[in-house]
Amino acid sequence: MQNGEEVWTQLRESLRGNASEAVWAAGLSTLRLVDFHDDELVIGAPNQIQLQRVQQRYLPFITEQAQRVIGPEVQVSLTVADAPVIAPPAEPASPLASTTPSAPPPSTYAASVDAPARLDPRMTFDSFVPGPSNRLAFAAAQSVAETPGRAYNPLMIYGNSGLGKTHLLHAIGNYVRENYPGRRVLYVSTETFLNDFIRAIQTKTQLALHERYRENDVLLIDDIQFMEQRGETFHEEIFHTYNALHGEGKQIVLTSDRSPRDLAGLQDRFRSRLLQGLVTEVDQPDLETRIAILRSKAEAERIALPDDVTEWIAQRVRDNIRELEGSITMLRAFANLRQEPITLELARAHLANLGQEQAVLKPETILSVVAEFYGLSVDDVRGSKRLRPLVHARHVAMFLIREMLNNYSYPMIARIFDGRNHTTVISGVEKIRDQLGSNPDLLSQINQLKRRLQGEM
Repeated sequence: MQNGEEVWTQLRESLRGNASEAVWAAGLSTLRLVDFHDDELVIGAPNQIQLQRVQQRYLPFITEQAQRVIGPEVQVSLTVADAPVIAPPAEPASPLASTTPSAPPPSTYAASVDAPARLDPRMTFDSFVPGPSNRLAFAAAQSVAETPGRAYNPLMIYGNSGLGKTHLLHAIGNYVRENYPGRRVLYVSTETFLNDFIRAIQTKTQLALHERYRENDVLLIDDIQFMEQRGETFHEEIFHTYNALHGEGKQIVLTSDRSPRDLAGLQDRFRSRLLQGLVTEVDQPDLETRIAILRSKAEAERIALPDDVTEWIAQRVRDNIRELEGSITMLRAFANLRQEPITLELARAHLANLGQEQAVLKPETILSVVAEFYGLSVDDVRGSKRLRPLVHARHVAMFLIREMLNNYSYPMIARIFDGRNHTTVISGVEKIRDQLGSNPDLLSQINQLKRRLQGEM
């Protein structure tokens, strides 16, 4: 039977050989063997934060490799290795080690080839608070950062302003710069890309512009919805930049306030490229996530934020994380100015205009707004008449209920429309969704209706 040191040496070699450089450096290299007995393998992480990261992201991979090395019966568990552990034998030195001076570990940002990456070092995966509304986008961003150009390429993240899209872009860039110091990373907004493009035309330096953008290994472009109103030449530049990078296996990540299907101003061929990758949404955070965001922000800035103040802010600010976090900064300023601790009374006195007390949007409100928009009665929209204008308005209402009320299933929507079969609702919703990409008038109608309905909330 193998002893613990032999098992651990083989497992480390297997983990290192099958993981990317980033995963090894950031998640696996610091692990140590604590105990191996009766097919039970206990692995130690250096601290609680690293333990949680490995538990959430790498434990299935570690278990798979352990079963290959040791056998299918092995059970893997994790602990914080705050006690003496069985250390692995020292790894053999490189043949060049005796002649080449050892270099210091790369700095998180300064060692990158691409110094002007325009990244905010505060926006990392560790400072991002995941929840039900953003969990898929968060996991996809992590996968992209760990294996650039291999996991999801392109990755597009969409959602309303202030929900964390830009944070995820910066987190990807910061992670790659830290763990792949030889790779070039560039973050730009679409507006910056446009300004660079215009300047290159004016100064006749288009070739330099191509090199600047197309030499990157990871290109992060924010807010591509602003492409919609730009000229055809700019669309061509974006499209060819995308093709050049994607063709070489370089990673591309984009954000927008809408899905590519809803960006009517995009070239069809560019939209189709985006839809070939992973498109994921960040939505309005639920109450628990908003509370977690506030607590995380307060802890990071060492602000004593009472629970009742945290819940009061979280109840008022529902759809904008920037406003949520900014409220803490304002509250701290008021407290420092008055030389008193943060209390609920202080928050109510100085943050009276914070957020909005939002009414819950109901299907009846959507029906009423849709009926008024198309000059029809609510009974006609809900009814069974088959006149074309009525059918169109009915499908739009079904679509909006499904889109804006996440907790309404197709059968529940069917009961609203005089007890129709739920397959009829599915057909109506899909018909509207399919037309949005090719019918600018319908897209405009849907956006107008959404704005009116958001005003009702």
